[in-house]
Amino acid sequence: MKEKMKILLNGMFKENPVLILALGCCSVLAVSVSVSGGLGMGAALTFVLVCSNVVISLLRNIIPSKVRIPCYIVVIATFVTLVEMLMEAYLKSLYDSLGVFLSLIVVNCIVLGRAEMFASKRGVADSFFDGLGMGIGYTMVITGMSVIRELFGSGTLLGYRIIPEGYQLGILTQAPGGFFLFGCAMAILVAAMAKKGKKFEPKMGCDGNCAACHSNCDDRKEAEAK
Repeated sequence: MKEKMKILLNGMFKENPVLILALGCCSVLAVSVSVSGGLGMGAALTFVLVCSNVVISLLRNIIPSKVRIPCYIVVIATFVTLVEMLMEAYLKSLYDSLGVFLSLIVVNCIVLGRAEMFASKRGVADSFFDGLGMGIGYTMVITGMSVIRELFGSGTLLGYRIIPEGYQLGILTQAPGGFFLFGCAMAILVAAMAKKGKKFEPKMGCDGNCAACHSNCDDRKEAEAK
């Protein structure tokens, strides 16, 4: 269980998909203008990550290596379609606000990256916690940015007026404000890790344990050296 918790916490902090691995940034910057949108996008991506990781881990010994990426996309697209149908039926306003970014989860670098680098090489339990940790890490970032951008940019929080009109920093709801907050959040996390003596060295889930992930790190290192 200790190993499972380590995998979970890695996705949230040490290997945070947005701030450390710099994946899925497009949807974070675009959707984080409202808290409801950030929470909805985070929940949708977490659901797809967990379910696709589990299914791909179950099928990892069946999927042919040459067609693994198309197979991964089919699995991911199935869960994305399910999320879209449920959200359109029961949360229509949220579905409309997320727009095309909900469909683009199919090709989100976080989902495809974890399928290729982790779920296809590890067991079901590990893949479940990896997907959950990465999803929570993504949700933490997009929700935190959403709170700041909606509160100080629009003066509202979940649609309720908090700051009187005329006192907002409108630039926070625009692209420059999003990039500025993203950079600040990344700097804060990296600084916090450095303060604890942890070297900033993202590895996309590779811990060097080749027996566990069925890869040959020595061959990879020789290829990189050439």
